[in-house]
Amino acid sequence: MITIRRATPADAAQLQRISEGANAYGGTLQLPYSSVELWTERLRQSSGDDIVLVAVDGEDVVGSAGLHPEKKRRRLHVAMLGITVAESHAGRGIGSLLMAELMRLADQWMHLLRIELTVYTDNEAAIHLYRKFGFETEGCLRAYALRDGKYVDAYCMARLHPNPPRLPA
Repeated sequence: MITIRRATPADAAQLQRISEGANAYGGTLQLPYSSVELWTERLRQSSGDDIVLVAVDGEDVVGSAGLHPEKKRRRLHVAMLGITVAESHAGRGIGSLLMAELMRLADQWMHLLRIELTVYTDNEAAIHLYRKFGFETEGCLRAYALRDGKYVDAYCMARLHPNPPRLPA
């Protein structure tokens, strides 16, 4: 049974292991050969406003996802989204579980109007997942990042809150 919980620095070694999968660093801006120390520091330094969740199968962390709210005053209604699933658990619905929980938190607790992400144009599984949760493609960033010696394009995608709450009059 998969459970979702908040990530802690104690998860660093397992998150580092997931990040070493070719699909993980090939589908994100991460570089190969990250360290446990890097992940520990990243989890320690994440702002109290950041939401970083992990999917756990028994004792094993098998995915992570985060919402990272913007700090600029005029973009307080926006957060960036990132997600990674362990290659051993790809295609098992882990991404959907993490996305469902992030969208629930964004819509019901965080007062977010807009969630943004970038995804490589050849990552069909991720694009399908994002569209399933209401994300739309807003543009294409040509030669967005270097991956395995080649420049690759990425889509900018965003989701607006389906029923944004009104501010009190």
